[in-house]
Amino acid sequence: MQPQSVSRPLTHQIVTLAFLSKALPASLISEQIARSVCVETGASVVLVRLQACEGAPPSFIGYNGQATAVDWAPAEVMLQGQFLMPSSLLKTEDGFHLLTLSVSSGLPSPQNIASLVSQLSRHFRHVLVEAVAVEKPTPALQEFLLHSDLAYLFFQPAAPDVFRLDQVLQQLRPLCENNGQHLKPIACLAEGEQIDGFDALVERIANPVHMFVRRCPIQLPSAPGAVQVSPAACFKADVRRLAREIGGCLVGLALSSGAAKGFAHIGVIQVLEENGIEVDVVAGASIGAYIGALWTYGFDGQHLEKLARELESRWGFWSLIDPIFPPRQGFLRGVALKRRLKRSIGNARFADLARPLRIVAGNLATVDRMVFASGEVAAAVHASMAVPGICVPVTIDGETYIDGGIVDPLPVEVLRDMGVARVIAVNAIPSPERIRYALQAERELARTKEQPVRKLFRKVLPIDQQLNYFARGNLFEIVMRSVHGAQVRLAEASCRLADVVLRPDICDDRWLDCRNPGRFIRLGREAAERHLEQIKALGGRNKENHEYQLAPQSVAAVA
Repeated sequence: MQPQSVSRPLTHQIVTLAFLSKALPASLISEQIARSVCVETGASVVLVRLQACEGAPPSFIGYNGQATAVDWAPAEVMLQGQFLMPSSLLKTEDGFHLLTLSVSSGLPSPQNIASLVSQLSRHFRHVLVEAVAVEKPTPALQEFLLHSDLAYLFFQPAAPDVFRLDQVLQQLRPLCENNGQHLKPIACLAEGEQIDGFDALVERIANPVHMFVRRCPIQLPSAPGAVQVSPAACFKADVRRLAREIGGCLVGLALSSGAAKGFAHIGVIQVLEENGIEVDVVAGASIGAYIGALWTYGFDGQHLEKLARELESRWGFWSLIDPIFPPRQGFLRGVALKRRLKRSIGNARFADLARPLRIVAGNLATVDRMVFASGEVAAAVHASMAVPGICVPVTIDGETYIDGGIVDPLPVEVLRDMGVARVIAVNAIPSPERIRYALQAERELARTKEQPVRKLFRKVLPIDQQLNYFARGNLFEIVMRSVHGAQVRLAEASCRLADVVLRPDICDDRWLDCRNPGRFIRLGREAAERHLEQIKALGGRNKENHEYQLAPQSVAAVA
């Protein structure tokens, strides 16, 4: 079954880059984003830099001669409330155009701002507006935030910045048609700086931190505009990821639940790495969350396979079993899985990961889907793998969670909500048709091979069925098959939201087949290789490229 066609989100044309701290290198980040948007999309880009102009009359908007080829007098900027587009703009060596506007602190006319946005939109595919709001947003910045398709609010992990972020969101949300969903907090971490729980604070007072910019250079107070260190590779990668979102090029990978069958995700990851296919964001449920956490932390596909094959040892599987007595809420604590994950990633938080990760769990009290984007990664994975009836539910910050596969076994929608334009979904949950075929084949094979004496002994003394909790037909198997039945149709519905769906050829539903991870890894590789050309096409340049040609004169001047 092929996924239905998906209407891909439009690229963002008007994007505001608001910086809530003077210590952040606003010019460096804005220019890096503008440069990357040009490279990723091939479209025309203008970076509009708003600068405060002290002593100017209210509503004054003037050009900075350094940013335009022609120096315009203030009287020529506005004509009957219309912004006059200059005949030419400075085009940088990096391919984007630059326009600096001096804006007074007075209240600008919304008509003036709307006119400016309209004129720039006719000439450029992407309009980026850079502004610094240290105390509070200027009226001009507020208007730009309201007119934007997307707005990034850059802040440092410090109480003053988070307080300003809260103020901005409280001020703007009532004025926005979408309740401010286009306002995305971006946390900027300096070299060696930790998030220290500010990500959880931001999530409580606003939205989850959308993305992180790591090893962000910090401006020296004594030398405005200067930075302490040159941009690091991870800084450039994080900023480029923001540009890919602006250009509609963001690629996401959704990893399904499926217990041991989820080892197929490792095979898919290996094929993606071997072919240089870049994935920007990962979302996972249950085993998909576990493997996604390891990969986004920095382990490559080969290392993931090495970790998985540790379960092939004699005691590998039993090291994951931690029974609890009495089994009032479940038979297993699930702490052994968490301990095994922490052996690899330690106490890593979401801000420490090499790429954004979203982990899905189910809220036991409300049965809502919970998407973890802050806090300790291992704790979120532990919650996402707590199979109800088998594992004890996990409590985090006073809320109790169960397996994410119950509420969203294939979190494609989570990626779409993040603004991911292109989604690869890996569905390791076999369909009822595949399971039916496998059961019929298994029965026929058993009928021809089983010896009559052993068959009679199993019929008279079914010890294995009665005492082995991991055998077919016992409690664990019944619970897991019931969960599987609920997951199948949810996962298929999510597949219809993805651009490319990979279904490894898994026919059985033995959730505890952990001793043979290599088999599932191989099936994952085969599924990815079958759809490799589709995946490569997905990661190409955005084809929705509507170029604009600069007019020889401004539109208002011609009129």
